Amino acid sequence: MTTYSGPARLILAGGTQVSGMASLSTNQRGGINGWSGTFRPDQISAEIRDASDGLYLELPYDQVGAVAVTGVRKLLATQILMTLTGSGPAPF
Repeated sequence: MTTYSGPARLILAGGTQVSGMASLSTNQRGGINGWSGTFRPDQISAEIRDASDGLYLELPYDQVGAVAVTGVRKLLATQILMTLTGSGPAPF
């Protein structure tokens, strides 16, 4: 299992870039390769809350992977935690 935890940018379907922190890992169970994790945006908006498909997660050094939002959880009044599932090769 490979992991990444640190700064990232979520690129929304319209091209808007949202900075935040990501915690990601690969899952290699029973021959199924994939990756998933969480993203905590620095700031939240309706556009971020409604994001679901057609998204990309950009890590430092221009490493990018396609992601879909599978869940959103409220942490504090001004913070949310997004659960992501990646498709294609992991960018870390």
